Amino acid sequence: MDRTLRLIKLRYLQTFREANIDITPEQWVLMDTLCKDNGISQTALANGSFKNAATVSRIIDLLCKKGWTERQRFENDRRRYKIFLTPTGLAIYNKLLPKVIALRTLGWQHLSEKDYEDYVRIMNQIFENFGAEE
Repeated sequence: MDRTLRLIKLRYLQTFREANIDITPEQWVLMDTLCKDNGISQTALANGSFKNAATVSRIIDLLCKKGWTERQRFENDRRRYKIFLTPTGLAIYNKLLPKVIALRTLGWQHLSEKDYEDYVRIMNQIFENFGAEE
């Protein structure tokens, strides 16, 4: 699994570099989540991306510096933030999305729908096995 994940991350980084966009796969995951659910809390973003809160905070800081995301305080809770993609961030997302879809298609090449279902079932079981220890 580690070998495959390293190769996948490397291909994503190469693809992003070829597109002349300074972004990491981890940043992409947050932007992808925001594109589907813009304006969610930083906590929800961390939970939805399976990353810890400190990591998400650092990534958001970087994306804000690039002008791709912005934080807005919740009206009733000044300690919490909603995170939004900016128009620039959405443009970056839309530019990269076809490339990401092509990478996903490449990854599933020569695999059947049954292979996909088995993969999801196995990964979910491994997740549950490790989660049961908590």
